[in-house]
Amino acid sequence: MRPSKMKRLTCFLLLWFFLSEAQGFEIPTNALSEFAEYGDLVELAPGRFQFVPENQRHQRSVSGESGEAMEDVDQVTLYSYKVQSTVTSRMATTMIQSKVVNNSPQPQNVVFDVQIPKGAFISNFSMTVDGTTFTGSIKEKTFGRALYSQAKAKGKTAGLVRSRALDMENFKTEVNALPGAKVQFELHYQEAKWRKLGSYEHRLHLQPGRLARHLEVDVWIIEPQGLKFLHVPDTSDGHFDGVPVISKGHQKAHVSFKPTVAQQRKCSNCSETAVDGELVVVYDVHREEKAGELEVFNGYFVHFFAPENMDPIPKNILFVIDVSGSMWGVKMKQTVEAMKTILDDLRTDDQFSVVDFNHNVRTWRNDLVSATKTQITDAKEYIEKIQPSGGTNINEALLRAIFILNEANNLGLLDPNSVSLIILVSDGDPTVGELKLSKIQKNVKQNIQDNISLFSLGIGFDVDYDFLKRLSNDNRGIAQRIYGNQDTSTQLKKFYNQVSTPLLQDVQFNYPHTSVTDVTQNSFHNYFGGSEIVVAGKFDPKKSEQLKSIITATSANTELVLETLAQMDDLEDFLSKDKHADPDFTRKLWAYLTINQLLAERSLAPTAAAKRKITKTILQMSLEHHVVTPLTAMVIENEAGDERMLADAPPQDHSCCSGALYYGSKIAPSSLPSWVSPSPTPKTPMPAIGAPVIETTPPPHVMRVENDPHFIIYLPKSQENICFNIDSEPGKILNLVSDPESGILVNGQLVGAKKPKNEKLSTYFGKLGFYFQHEDMKIEISTETITMSRDSRTSILSWSDTAQVLSQRVLVSVKREKTVTITLDKEMSFSVLLHRVWKKHPTNVDFLGIYIPPTNKFSTNAHGLIGQFMHEPKIRIFNERPGKDPEKPEASMEVKGQNLVVTRGLQKDYRTDTVLGTDVPCWFVHNSGKGFIDGHYKNYFVPQLYSFLKWP
Repeated sequence: MRPSKMKRLTCFLLLWFFLSEAQGFEIPTNALSEFAEYGDLVELAPGRFQFVPENQRHQRSVSGESGEAMEDVDQVTLYSYKVQSTVTSRMATTMIQSKVVNNSPQPQNVVFDVQIPKGAFISNFSMTVDGTTFTGSIKEKTFGRALYSQAKAKGKTAGLVRSRALDMENFKTEVNALPGAKVQFELHYQEAKWRKLGSYEHRLHLQPGRLARHLEVDVWIIEPQGLKFLHVPDTSDGHFDGVPVISKGHQKAHVSFKPTVAQQRKCSNCSETAVDGELVVVYDVHREEKAGELEVFNGYFVHFFAPENMDPIPKNILFVIDVSGSMWGVKMKQTVEAMKTILDDLRTDDQFSVVDFNHNVRTWRNDLVSATKTQITDAKEYIEKIQPSGGTNINEALLRAIFILNEANNLGLLDPNSVSLIILVSDGDPTVGELKLSKIQKNVKQNIQDNISLFSLGIGFDVDYDFLKRLSNDNRGIAQRIYGNQDTSTQLKKFYNQVSTPLLQDVQFNYPHTSVTDVTQNSFHNYFGGSEIVVAGKFDPKKSEQLKSIITATSANTELVLETLAQMDDLEDFLSKDKHADPDFTRKLWAYLTINQLLAERSLAPTAAAKRKITKTILQMSLEHHVVTPLTAMVIENEAGDERMLADAPPQDHSCCSGALYYGSKIAPSSLPSWVSPSPTPKTPMPAIGAPVIETTPPPHVMRVENDPHFIIYLPKSQENICFNIDSEPGKILNLVSDPESGILVNGQLVGAKKPKNEKLSTYFGKLGFYFQHEDMKIEISTETITMSRDSRTSILSWSDTAQVLSQRVLVSVKREKTVTITLDKEMSFSVLLHRVWKKHPTNVDFLGIYIPPTNKFSTNAHGLIGQFMHEPKIRIFNERPGKDPEKPEASMEVKGQNLVVTRGLQKDYRTDTVLGTDVPCWFVHNSGKGFIDGHYKNYFVPQLYSFLKWP
């Protein structure tokens, strides 16, 4: 470790970006109507706001005494402290406002010191001092410093400094106020909310410094997807129990925190405030209905992607742990504690090993081993015996871990669908072996295979965190700082939990239209459960009235394609009805993502020319979107421009986007896999009225089962449709196709209407099961979801998705709220139609229809209510005559040695019109198809959804 590191960092943290002048800036005491009620503040409890007497050094924002003479005088009084924060579709904008008055007979230094989340962009700061207003503007950093040097603000300072607090940094400004002076501070910042472990956390650090006459915090959460849950955890040991008021609707919520002066007190007779900590709002949005949400507004789009209901992909994981001397004590103890929990959380189909290093490199196992109970116990015992000592050889340790994974992959020992991860845990820079950081980065890049992701966890401040960021970003991972002043074990476990459940690999977002430009990173190596991938870009509505996305990915057992069509009018209507919604959220989120990703790209730029080009783009965007970044500064000046302060941002201390789990890459719109048939993007909006069209040119002749349930069997040789009904009970499972020789099975489970009609309870197919035995693929289609299972792994889609999933020879295509088509080897297909009814209908329920084109691909032993007709029986229809109903003639039909009376009638095909259907003329066989089907319809009952038919 290099001890000089801490010394240099300490100096940096004390950097203030101001030169204070000996003579205080004298503030006039003109009255302001805005502060008219300040006289009432004297009645508040005695106490002192944070202040620094004119003749003392600047101090941190803590309450303190100025001297015996001032002991009983209320020096600086806080009139109001307001925080207003709005989150619109994950984009948060926050305003913190403080109004103070100097009640002292002497000048006082008034301090405005707030903590804001790391990675947040300050967008504005203003200050009013007795009628003199200072406003902020964003300048290029060197230009801003030059302006500041020309006209420094006397007695006033401002700056953004790095804090060692977890995920926070401080903004601090100071004003020397004359007796009676009134001062208002107002800071605005913006940040994106990243989903971690299944929820978003919106944190507001409240630090008024003393009792406030008016303390108001308002948080509005506006999520078009709908709020799944929202709560405010207790962060004050019960002191403010019942004070936060939560109002929650389907898509909006309001959290209000407005403690009275009495509630603010630490105790009933205390003058200190208990408001000194975080207000945290935890929430998540509904996403059960569909995997992705595509929101378009004001010329920008944002795409949120967080699929669930998928089985985890097996992982091959190498833990690379620093055991050098600097890890001795609490660091090592907490690392061991975390590792024991992490190892217990490995799944049985995971493989792992442990590499520990100081000046030497050791491995617990030279090969990856399965995460059995025995192996995990042995690994935990190995870790517990580690005694930290010696130097730090990061280069050799990483190359050893890479070799283990590469070798296993080359020997075919890894599941081709598995995910390979390396997690490096270190607290310092290299001191042994290769010391040059750029060389280590190069060695890792040259040796690591492109299917491995490297995550780096830097403990404390002795480690070169920028190096870890470059190392991970360069190899499909991210870095995260583990703070020494926090519980190291908890932080390590929390990070592991974020990457412990890979659900998808090779996730790519395509927007196949010229109307889309300037897309942020749209290719990601992995997607982990509980998180969210966010992609944004610009959209020109003049070139296309609708925006469609196509996502390709690989899950544990399938290749996946998801299509999403933006609901543009719905979003505009929703936002226009809420006065708190930020109509600029799409632009802000796009700019936030783009600038952060460019900052990360800049650190990885291979040449000076490339770095200059990226720098120019970042600077241009920072100025255009009015945010403080590492390349800009905020110049805060009065109207005359003769007094200025400077708010300067320190170098970024986060990987890409603070809190984000992904660092991806940009790819051009790629050609889709050959098996994908994307649906065409409508050139005009879908008609508001009229029945939706399912298939414009469906195969004309198919086997059909519709309604309650009506079977329509098409016989190609006879060119006739034969119909029959099956009347049975809810819950019964009917076999439709059973072909053990081909390994193909289709069963349907009946669901009943809500109540009988004319003393008869209608039944419909509410669930269909498809089993392709040779592929070990089961597909269950209900009116709610489409569930695909293979090799004990499951993926679930909803009817709200438009998706295509390929698993071996089976292709499943879902059209949103319309159809599911299952194709086997492009030779055999099954289509399922969804019928939605009014939810409050007194009788009807949602149900499914099934359509199967005739094929000769089944074996001669295929059976079932439909399967038996794949090999067409001979029929003869003759002696057509008038029936009892003049509009329904009768005839005789010879089939299977039977002579049946059949009736001419009409049934429905709903493929081209889901509401009215298309008439299909057919000959109707009475008595549940008796004589036309083999045996009795009850012979086709099976016990389970995936049971083959056992013919008597």
